[in-house]
Amino acid sequence: MMLTRLVLTDFRNHADLALSPAAGFVVLTGENGAGKTNVLEAVSLLAPGRGLRRAALSAMARQGGKGGFGVAATLDGDVEIATGALASAPERRVVRVQGAATSANALADWLSVLWLTPAMDRLFVEPASERRRFLDRLVLALAPAHGMHATRYDAAMRERNRLLASDGPVDPDWLSALEARMVEHGAALDAARVAAVAALDQRLEEAPDSVFARAALALEGEAVDPAAFAHALAMGRRRDAAAGRTLVGPHRADLSVTHVAKGQAAALCSTGEQKALLLGIVLAHADLVTEQRGLPPVLLLDEVAAHLDPSRRAALFERLAGRGQVWMTGTEPGLFTDVPGEATRVEF
Repeated sequence: MMLTRLVLTDFRNHADLALSPAAGFVVLTGENGAGKTNVLEAVSLLAPGRGLRRAALSAMARQGGKGGFGVAATLDGDVEIATGALASAPERRVVRVQGAATSANALADWLSVLWLTPAMDRLFVEPASERRRFLDRLVLALAPAHGMHATRYDAAMRERNRLLASDGPVDPDWLSALEARMVEHGAALDAARVAAVAALDQRLEEAPDSVFARAALALEGEAVDPAAFAHALAMGRRRDAAAGRTLVGPHRADLSVTHVAKGQAAALCSTGEQKALLLGIVLAHADLVTEQRGLPPVLLLDEVAAHLDPSRRAALFERLAGRGQVWMTGTEPGLFTDVPGEATRVEF
């Protein structure tokens, strides 16, 4: 689905902002600090997770406001979704679909959102946790239940770690129950990641040659065999207690990315090549989501055109045309003169 209306209330620097974007490109331009990226962040909160900045909820409330904030959207088909926080509970997220309270994970049933920001340019040289987070957003757009499995796996693992670190005696049956939850949800996490990486890697391999570097993907880490994982957790309790964390499981997986033409790990490529690889992955993923779910994801591209030469900008816009709703930001309207078709343009 796409957004047909977006309303921000006391969100970041926006006291009251209403936009009515059409299908296709939504171009937001203005000076640095005008609040363009804040709009993208608001849209990113209409999906599970903490949004593109991963900020605390209290930090999103407008300074000088009444406390709390709201982000509400109408999707095509007149579906109303909203999220935010109340002034009385600034760190407790509130989510509603059609006016009824629900969980943040339920948003994945209605909207697929993926983003690229300048902060992600270092994705391939950051710790593995950042690539896992990126991968899980890709998976979530293909398998909406992925967020639920991730939440329950993490909750069970945190409780197991807490029990193992406690000074008093630990109930072995409770530990076994927690490990059974980790096995159940960890196996589901791993299976969804494996399927998504395989499908996306094939899509990248079949993609026509373009100005964007082609990536090859692989999931690194041991595959989660339920019986073997359960045994490893049970046998590793003393070791994990000494380490203060769980040392085996899908929470230690990594996404491996290789520049195909150069036969080189993405981490060793230039900054420009890494950005091109990332763009290629996101574009291929958008095609894959459209094919598998029948609806394209909403793409949020922050300052994506700023460091591309004119030919690559034109190639990017051509590749994005007709692929659902694409939100882009930039300081200069001239960066987007080659955007094809009728675009929704907002200047701050």
